[in-house]
Amino acid sequence: MDSFTVLNKAISEGHEVYALSFDYGQRHVKELKVAAQVCQALNVPHKIVDISAINQLIGGSSLTDDIDVPEGHYQEESMKSTIVPNRNMILLSLAVGYAVSLKASQVYYGAHSGDHAIYPDCRPEFVQKMSDVCKIANYDAVEIVSPYLNNTKIDILTDGLKMGLDYSHTWTCYNGREKACGKCGACQERLEAFRLNDVVDPLPYEA
Repeated sequence: MDSFTVLNKAISEGHEVYALSFDYGQRHVKELKVAAQVCQALNVPHKIVDISAINQLIGGSSLTDDIDVPEGHYQEESMKSTIVPNRNMILLSLAVGYAVSLKASQVYYGAHSGDHAIYPDCRPEFVQKMSDVCKIANYDAVEIVSPYLNNTKIDILTDGLKMGLDYSHTWTCYNGREKACGKCGACQERLEAFRLNDVVDPLPYEA
């Protein structure tokens, strides 16, 4: 949902966009299929990169290992089990490498304020320092751009609805089943965003 909105925002701003998705062994692999469908519909070049071998090094998360995905809101301590160690630093580094190869000057990143409580690599200080490093890591500077860094999921949906986006073409649930569970932190936050925007979520839910 966040990346979908960021993608469309970048396109609406007139950028030439190249999309990246990563298979890092996540159980919600359905998001990769949805991303491919979205990019095909938008005629955006899209790569899905298999980096699942890194699970030999960064296990222990309920998103990648045989650990139950916790239920409840992101503010709850239990949600820390969904942290994949150093994930976003790794993914951003790979994206920056791709940007350099394309002679692109920016990498768009969908971090937002709702993630700040649980995920250190979604906080403003991380994004700023990562961007600073990426500007000097290569001969060509690359900036990390996070348009919704200080906005909530509610704000992201509000902006997306103003752009006329169809959120039936997105996937948020941490469980990779046919329908969204409606109970994990990702679903809870998504449903809250729709409720507070007075809009019905178009995705089918188990409960």
